[in-house]
Amino acid sequence: MERLLRPKEACQLLSISYSTLLRWIREGKIRAVTTEGGKYRIPYSEIKKYLEKREETRAVIYARVSSTDQKEDLERQINYLTNYATAKGYKVVEVLKDIASGLNTQRKGLLRLFKLVEGRSVDIVLITYKDRLTRFGFEYIEEFFSTMGVKIEVVFGEEPKDTQELVEDLIYIITSFAGKIYGMRSHKKTVLVQGVKKLIGELSGEDSEVKG
Repeated sequence: MERLLRPKEACQLLSISYSTLLRWIREGKIRAVTTEGGKYRIPYSEIKKYLEKREETRAVIYARVSSTDQKEDLERQINYLTNYATAKGYKVVEVLKDIASGLNTQRKGLLRLFKLVEGRSVDIVLITYKDRLTRFGFEYIEEFFSTMGVKIEVVFGEEPKDTQELVEDLIYIITSFAGKIYGMRSHKKTVLVQGVKKLIGELSGEDSEVKG
């Protein structure tokens, strides 16, 4: 008699969420058996068939830094993730990188990543830290990718807070906010942003003197 798996076991083997499994069952992508109690059971042969069809795991590497003076760190991220993918046996189909704030949702590399996920051209997204993908709302992106059958693999987990990057994120928020109020090319916006930068610079100088 063929082994029947509970949905939780099937999801673990397929690296997908429960909602994705239900969608696949509705779409006929995977066959399920319904018990007398009305619960789903997945034949092991269905799991095996799907895994064999996915002979190799297609991985996309995504790396990000917030400024151009961090390009060396950007390359370090890419090199580490490339070696990591090789060790895991993943096939790297594309390497994406951005030099922008993690709050910027219009990053070229990030938008390209979403297109690959929506086109089902990738199985795994590799990043060093959660913050490399986004500063806020990581769980929402993770859930969306999961519904598309894509897993985000975070190599190091939470990233230690970098003061310089937090400052740049603050300036990005103020610039965006001021732009919406006064207009992106407004003189008032420029004055406000320059004033904030000057204040941050002065505070940083005072902090350095205290530490010294």
